Amino acid sequence: MMRLGCCYYPEHWPEEIWAEDARRMVEMGLTRVRIGEFAWSRIEPQPWRYDWGWLDRAIATLHEAGLGIILGTPTATPPKWLVDKMPDMIAVDAQGRERRFGSRRHYCFSHLGYRGECRRIVAALAERYGKHPGIVAWQTDNEYGCHDTVVSYSESAAQGFRRWLAAKYGDVGALNISWGNVFWSMEYRSFSEINPPNLTVTEPNPAHLLDFRRFSSHEVASFNRIQVDILRAESPGRDVVHNYMGFFDQFDHHAVSRDLDVATWDSYPIGFLEQFWFSRDEKLRYARTGHPDIAAFHHDLYRGCAKGRWWVMEQQPGPVNWAAHNPAPLPGMVRLWTLEAAAHGAEMVSYFRWRQAPFGQEMHHAGLLRPDSVDDVGAHEARAAASDLATLGDLGLSTKSVALLFSYEAAWLFDTQPQGRSFRYMELVFSFYTALRRLGLDVDILPADAALDGYAMVIAPSLPIVSSELTERLVSLAIPVLFGPRSGSRTPDFQIPERLPPGNLRAAIPVTIPRVESLREGLVEQGDGFAVMRWFEHVESDLAPEERLTDGRGVVYASGSFRYLAAWPDEALLARVLRRMAGEAGLVTVDLPPDLRLRRAGDVTFAFNYGPDIIDLEGIFSGELVIGNGSVPPAGVVAWR
Repeated sequence: MMRLGCCYYPEHWPEEIWAEDARRMVEMGLTRVRIGEFAWSRIEPQPWRYDWGWLDRAIATLHEAGLGIILGTPTATPPKWLVDKMPDMIAVDAQGRERRFGSRRHYCFSHLGYRGECRRIVAALAERYGKHPGIVAWQTDNEYGCHDTVVSYSESAAQGFRRWLAAKYGDVGALNISWGNVFWSMEYRSFSEINPPNLTVTEPNPAHLLDFRRFSSHEVASFNRIQVDILRAESPGRDVVHNYMGFFDQFDHHAVSRDLDVATWDSYPIGFLEQFWFSRDEKLRYARTGHPDIAAFHHDLYRGCAKGRWWVMEQQPGPVNWAAHNPAPLPGMVRLWTLEAAAHGAEMVSYFRWRQAPFGQEMHHAGLLRPDSVDDVGAHEARAAASDLATLGDLGLSTKSVALLFSYEAAWLFDTQPQGRSFRYMELVFSFYTALRRLGLDVDILPADAALDGYAMVIAPSLPIVSSELTERLVSLAIPVLFGPRSGSRTPDFQIPERLPPGNLRAAIPVTIPRVESLREGLVEQGDGFAVMRWFEHVESDLAPEERLTDGRGVVYASGSFRYLAAWPDEALLARVLRRMAGEAGLVTVDLPPDLRLRRAGDVTFAFNYGPDIIDLEGIFSGELVIGNGSVPPAGVVAWR
């Protein structure tokens, strides 16, 4: 059964209330507690002078109460004395400004001296607590890249980039050819001449910029690996995890997760709704629930990162403090989010945080308890969720259905050269995901190199770099496959393929893209019952279009089990194409109400209502009810076998 937990900061509270806090956590149904990820200044108040006493007592108190402890390494918040000792360890932004001490994440991933200090503090923690029976898992750092801190233009990053390029290309002449540096006379004589791609007169060489994004991502993965190697050596048998964020693509989470046991993420559906691209109407309709697909999208994304094992490390229990507007969740939503994570296969949901802080930057961030230690709304809903989980018992995983291919590199490529201001990779992928969920389908979000055996259909909203190996694998599966716009449009060197897009995909579907255009807001191309916007590709092919505009230009082309979608589609076109493919794949679809979502876990089907109205499940529900009845109230959950 999925476990519940919370994030706790014993260093924030008087020691005399720790035992009572632990007792109340257990009474609430919690069995896990995360601590320590921001405590470096308390662990090591002076260089090489450790104060373990308070942490020894905190761990003992929590362990004696029966809580399993997830201990964080404190490297996201190096203390002031360390920054003063190595002032060049901080990151530098694209405008050449230092990212200084005074909040958090004030370090550059590439700084070798800081990496050495991280080895030291992680080793000290692991040596002291690595075999403590209360420690069940370790969290490395906290939210890599938060506050736009993956990419740094420091001197340390510049030196690291040159080393990375030398290892990749071997010879600077090969780099010049790969980057096309003959253009604008940008050729280099040695790797030492190459700088990070910032402060240029106009846009930098896109191949240069893409490689810098690849390098920056590599630095995150190698930084994380340093900590993982120490923790595995000193604390065998414990899970090593990291907590990722929502709609964040600055580094390759698949690469980092290869060194982890569990991928975790921090779930703030209402804050993410407010912060990202959603329309004004969506932000109003789902202001107190979050968009119906925000949490589920990330559950499915991070489940695909670490061999299927994933947790929610931070679950929003009330209003947050960091979005442009911060409404309170609708009563019932904390319970709904918890059960939805269980339906998607989470091993744990941990609420952030135990008690709302009365000081610091997060004073307006709600916890399970108010600052005066009285139960807040989230505490009551956590108890309700714990009761529901006991009723449900062990849940199995859903069977393989739809694989959606996701690429962090694709996001970097389109950031580098969007060609249209509104072409946002994450938004495009999310629109495909939503369309699949509106049809009642279960989705696994996977990297392009994942094993795809057993899936009924494969969807790639856009993969600009497509290998011949991937094309061959997909052809051999003989199942419906869809590639979206800009797929196969670039080589790994960020060049147009010799025979034009879609490059290697032409072996599966004979189309050629000789011209593309980006469409401003309001410039819409009409089809029969659908429209396309933002991006449109001109297609040359002997194939007759499966879907076309009213003027006859093709939008969707099919060849055998493969399809190519040559535009940014609206909801109607996506639903039409995906429903057709699901029928070919033998998958049953249902046209769900806009606010309702389904998810299957073993033999249990869940229904979640994100809207303001009661939804009748007639025609959807069939089976033995486990939770709820035949209708779903707002913020409600129904489950049946």
